[in-house]
Amino acid sequence: MHKLKVLTVDDDPDILDLLEATLEGEYEIMQASCGREALEKIKNISPDLLVLDYALPDLQGPQICKLLRKDPLFLHLPILMLTGKGETDDKVAGLEAGSDDYMVKPFSPQELLARIRMLIRRSNVDLDANPLTRLPGNVSIHKELEERIKNKEKIAVLYADIDNFKALNDYYGFEKGDMVIKETARILIDAIQKKGTVNDFIGHIGGDDFVIITVPQNAENIAKKIIDELDNVSSKFFEEKDRIKGYIETKGRDKEIHKFGFLTISIGITTNLFREFTHTAQISSLGTEMKRFAKEFPESKYIFDRRDV
Repeated sequence: MHKLKVLTVDDDPDILDLLEATLEGEYEIMQASCGREALEKIKNISPDLLVLDYALPDLQGPQICKLLRKDPLFLHLPILMLTGKGETDDKVAGLEAGSDDYMVKPFSPQELLARIRMLIRRSNVDLDANPLTRLPGNVSIHKELEERIKNKEKIAVLYADIDNFKALNDYYGFEKGDMVIKETARILIDAIQKKGTVNDFIGHIGGDDFVIITVPQNAENIAKKIIDELDNVSSKFFEEKDRIKGYIETKGRDKEIHKFGFLTISIGITTNLFREFTHTAQISSLGTEMKRFAKEFPESKYIFDRRDV
């Protein structure tokens, strides 16, 4: 049975040992002894929950919380803060920084386990986030689009799909595929941060399909940024021998062996600048149609739908 991943962060080896002994029967445990190590591991392993000490030798627990809450990939990561002081100010600081719960050291192992179970249950109920990228899933995407339609906002919706992803995933295995998905999510986030606005939305439909909601005037710049960044790193997903050849050989959807080049990305953009959006299915249908047109090109491409009917 697959175990959820818990990252424990503390500079006291005895505390780390106690946390591992308490949790290892139910969870897969990773450890870090300082803040920077924790941030690096969070980026690489995407834990399901973080147990974080308040006082660390480099970064304080609240600092780490604030950094994580600024990253859409970890906006909803459950965080349990541990503090050795038990002072109200520390508890408040931890909660205000973005932790979901706190416990005072020394703690009861049974209570710790119960708190962690509660946080994970709450996270699963409240959020339909994709477990790999932690980006909002289909329920949140639907609600976001409905809200924008209701408020009669002028929006552009980008539907993005990685080309040749299935071939790469089949050829190298799911771990390489997961790495591609996470890197693509980061590219989309970076594009929004550099070319978008604070009100833009990024969702993960599933697999290698993503959606971005932005304002119409920023849509093309965001699409161009995504394409530039993906094309810049695409070859790095191939192993050296295949990178030199420029392709991999594996079965396509027709079950025949084909050559597949480096990953590209197809983006379909639809907007209500020229037509009215009345329901989310309409947006999805138009965006998917534009994305399908973009996929007809061998290179990364975006297609912007400017039709008024």
